[in-house]
Amino acid sequence: MAYTKASDVLPEHLLEAIQNYIDGDYIYIPRKTCNRKAWGAAQNSRQRLDARNSAIYQKYQAGIPVQDLAALYYLSVKTIYKIIAAQNKN
Repeated sequence: MAYTKASDVLPEHLLEAIQNYIDGDYIYIPRKTCNRKAWGAAQNSRQRLDARNSAIYQKYQAGIPVQDLAALYYLSVKTIYKIIAAQNKN
């Protein structure tokens, strides 16, 4: 996440008002609800995880043991079982 210098974007009177509450510290200003993006939307993380989970499920259905899948994907056995259960629901 990149930082923006407040003095570059805020009017002087607003900057002074904010400094009354927080002076020299970092502050996070959340996005408006209408501008929020779903988790993973910015970098396609969700699509990559969905593809990985589908591949895990297909290999499981092909007979590869859960322990082998865990080692192959660097995940715990418990996580592999959770992925399989979630893919079963779909």
